[in-house]
Amino acid sequence: MRMPPVPMLPPLLTRIVRPLPLSPLQLPLSLVLRSVVARHPHIFERLGEHAHKRFGLEPSDLPFSFVLVPHPKAPSLMAVRRLPAGLPIRIAGPLLALLGLIDGSYDGDALFFSRDIDVTGDMEALLALRNSLDDAHVDLVGDILGTGNPVEPLVRAMIEHRHRAASKGAG
Repeated sequence: MRMPPVPMLPPLLTRIVRPLPLSPLQLPLSLVLRSVVARHPHIFERLGEHAHKRFGLEPSDLPFSFVLVPHPKAPSLMAVRRLPAGLPIRIAGPLLALLGLIDGSYDGDALFFSRDIDVTGDMEALLALRNSLDDAHVDLVGDILGTGNPVEPLVRAMIEHRHRAASKGAG
């Protein structure tokens, strides 16, 4: 049985955010990462030699990407217009799929084999990250909502969009 397609963000949203600067995103991204790490302090320790690698996250429905450095003592998440050349790992797909990989609401293997996501680079590092996230049982929504994080309204809007898209696919 094939899973329903992953919902894409509305194209209008992409057009609206395209000209905006990325610097205002840095603080909310740092707060989100800090919130997740605070609730799951050992999340990146399992990465071992891969903890210093940079992971490129490329949402296909946004005009920018993210670079994650999951160092256990000083993790970082940055928004960039384009992923830098030479990243050891790149994961591309709809934003909701990428977020679903973090909180386990989407199965990475199913997304990969259905071609909803595209993965290139160091598969050993990617599997280490996946195992770390799985072991941490991250509830991305719960880790962000209720913390006063400035991205909370955006997260709520994306959740509503995902639920609307899922109910349309089921009906």
